[in-house]
Amino acid sequence: MRPSSIFKLPCALCMLLLLSSPLTLAQAKVESREDEAVTRVLVVFHSDAGGTWKMAQAIAKGIESVPRVQAVLRQVPGLSEVASLVPVVKVEELSEYDGIALGSPVHFAGSTPQMRSFIDSTLDLWSQRALEGLPATVFMSAGSGAGREAAVQSLWSALASHGMMIVTTGIMGNAEIDKRIPQGVNPFGTVALTGIPGASRPSPGELHVAQLQGQALARTARATQLFRTRSPVAQQTSHSSSNPAAKVSAVDQRIANLGLDLRLPAPAGSYVPFKRVGNLVFINQVASRDGKILHPGTVGAKVSEAQAREATRLAMTNVLAALQQAAEGDLSRIKQVVQLTGFFKTDARFTRHADLMNEASALAIDVFGDEVGRHTRGTVGAISLPLDSAVEIQAVFELYPDVFEDNLG
Repeated sequence: MRPSSIFKLPCALCMLLLLSSPLTLAQAKVESREDEAVTRVLVVFHSDAGGTWKMAQAIAKGIESVPRVQAVLRQVPGLSEVASLVPVVKVEELSEYDGIALGSPVHFAGSTPQMRSFIDSTLDLWSQRALEGLPATVFMSAGSGAGREAAVQSLWSALASHGMMIVTTGIMGNAEIDKRIPQGVNPFGTVALTGIPGASRPSPGELHVAQLQGQALARTARATQLFRTRSPVAQQTSHSSSNPAAKVSAVDQRIANLGLDLRLPAPAGSYVPFKRVGNLVFINQVASRDGKILHPGTVGAKVSEAQAREATRLAMTNVLAALQQAAEGDLSRIKQVVQLTGFFKTDARFTRHADLMNEASALAIDVFGDEVGRHTRGTVGAISLPLDSAVEIQAVFELYPDVFEDNLG
């Protein structure tokens, strides 16, 4: 992939803001596989007479037109009758989303006092650098439309101060709208001209472009989700927030629930615990802990099948420990478990190798979920294994690509 290809996101401005952030993939925000596969985009708005509320719904519709992207609608404090059932946004939840759309009526070439007050309340997030690298866009509604572009740009200033990426509309949708009536579309963000007589407002064209704008934001959020970083200060704050479980990936949570001890045994020879080739990680491990082999010997003779399953689980746990190191501490970066191969020290008459290997396969699925954890598999009997271990597991995993490093390095 050429270095420029990462920037071919729909109308994404201020990408250099992302480049200025210290980015390590260990800090990348990747949602959990049941929640990990879903990109969540917040649409937060204030609406006086309903125009911005209608635009917010169109933005949300565009967001959800992108597979595995969910739109969440919230309004700023100061309830309006037109959207009375929409929950009020909490400032501290902003950093939990993968993208944000801001919507407001135009007031004197700016946003409403309610929206300005909400933005002012994000000062702590700014000082924590909690929103850096987050894609964002702006939509508005206006009476005559006077000052609408300046109003959009007034919200841009706040987004840029947070270090966010600004997604614009450019000329998207211009070819499809009705040019016989005034339209509020412009290169910066869609604006509904709610005070223009002679047609329903927002117009079908304005709603259409708003949907395209939401779609562009969703695609950008989806593309940047894997490598978006937050500052160490923001991470520390998130871990001490009122809802720390929301900051823990599903993989980490499953590992904790399973009680897995991911201590990596030291290599017993002249080799490394893992080898990464491109996005693939190759690992071999035996049933070793604290320098000793668990249940050494031959399965069916000295080692019972129950003991062999216990050794298999430990060997797979060691595989996961090596994988965690390969993934720079972040197992939510695993795209899929590709292949597991189990080698078992047995005599020639033993035939239940697959039953023993099920212990490793089940653990992979328990940790990564069915979609990511399901894999191809081989099982082999052997007359001898290193260190007299009853089991050795060979594994291949695929990581999500190092999008940032591959395209800038």
